[in-house]
Amino acid sequence: MGARPSAARGQLPGYLVVEGVIGVGKTSLARLLAERFDARLNLEAVEENPFLASFYADPARYAFQTQMFFLLSRFRQQQELLQGELFQRRVVGDYHFAKDLIFANITLSDEELALYKQVAGVLAPRVPRPELVVYLQASVESLLERIARRGRRMEKDIEPRYLATLAEAYNHYFFHYRESPLLVVNTDNVNFVAHPEHFEDLVRRILTPFEGTLYYVPNWEP
Repeated sequence: MGARPSAARGQLPGYLVVEGVIGVGKTSLARLLAERFDARLNLEAVEENPFLASFYADPARYAFQTQMFFLLSRFRQQQELLQGELFQRRVVGDYHFAKDLIFANITLSDEELALYKQVAGVLAPRVPRPELVVYLQASVESLLERIARRGRRMEKDIEPRYLATLAEAYNHYFFHYRESPLLVVNTDNVNFVAHPEHFEDLVRRILTPFEGTLYYVPNWEP
């Protein structure tokens, strides 16, 4: 399904996705945007994955189960968006469907990845494309601090090396991303929840139409 034209100046795109590595703050930002623009909030069901805690403790053993659960769960959510509401009300999501492949390329063996790609290849053409992707970046140090601050028990075993590898994979994917306008935001020195001025400045950039990739590096003092 192809993307629709970019939103006019002052209007939130019909389907906006916030993406980024674990702990970067994508869900918090998605909630703020949905509330601000009275949009439907579409969140990935991370904590519903029964394999996730086991994966963080033993990635090699539980990677395939974890990825397949996420793939099918996210596909089901995306299908729900296509039942008409996507075109009746604006939608803000905290994940891009393609994120599954980013994780799969890192965590799965060659044999598992081949099987995963067969399934994902059938599903991917049947999900909606976002009209704008906001990709949040942060240093590994910032990510670890934020993960520790939110205190999810299942995330306590995440290793810095894994986060660094994941961040590199995300950067590689979005460097080549061309499906819709992409706003890349460095979040090391911003807090959209605690500082409304940070959020408002980002909103102004989101509401200004552009094509291709735009890099936004806020200059707020840490």
